[in-house]
Amino acid sequence: MARITHIGGPTTLIEAAGWRLLTDPTFDPPGRRYSFGWGTSSRKTAGPAVQPTELPPLDAVLLTHDHHADNLDTTGRALLPTAGVVLTTPSGARRLGGNAHGLTPWRTWRLESPGRATIEITATPARHGPPLSRPLVGDVTGFALRWESQEHGTLWISGDTVLHDGVREVARRLDVGTALLHLGGVRFPVTGPVRYTLTTPRAVELCALLRPHTVLPVHYEGWSHFREGRRAVETELAKAPADVRERFHWLPVGSPLEVTV
Repeated sequence: MARITHIGGPTTLIEAAGWRLLTDPTFDPPGRRYSFGWGTSSRKTAGPAVQPTELPPLDAVLLTHDHHADNLDTTGRALLPTAGVVLTTPSGARRLGGNAHGLTPWRTWRLESPGRATIEITATPARHGPPLSRPLVGDVTGFALRWESQEHGTLWISGDTVLHDGVREVARRLDVGTALLHLGGVRFPVTGPVRYTLTTPRAVELCALLRPHTVLPVHYEGWSHFREGRRAVETELAKAPADVRERFHWLPVGSPLEVTV
């Protein structure tokens, strides 16, 4: 069992096995426009449903990447030193310093403490755009979380990624019970139809490979460069096979949901 609170965008609070983990901290108020480089930018359109002062003490931050404000904004960055550890990409850890530790794909970090179950956190491959885009968009990671009392299998956080061989490898190597999928179908006018995160059809294709018990969409609202909001996702899901469609569930924004993982 895990208690998951969707705070907004990609940001969630995961409470499991006695640990508290925060994903991709974004807590700035709406209205500001942020540059992502190479002629791309986005405006934040919604603020967080939970304020940083309302968070419990954090054992870890799982940061898929540090260099885009829709995954780590100014207020979120100020929160990082308060966590026990920040797990991210090796390049991100070098930029952040302090309590940040970088994990290459398939490397594992263990959260261990007397009286609490150990959580194994394994970095998983992610690619934030089309082939050969990594020099432009930078490094990204996903995370797979495992602990003894899981009923259905690994809790996997996809990170900002498109469907590619690295993500297909996740389906081959892991028994994913619950998937937090970063959707949004991100694109920018300067690069036309190119997508930088999963579209709903690609997410459906991925879930046909993963066969998770539960799929929880995040990273689909709150920013102007997210091109597939909840309504668009639901429209596409209606076309999906029933055995895939029925695995998708929406997290209430701002309120915790008990999830059997």
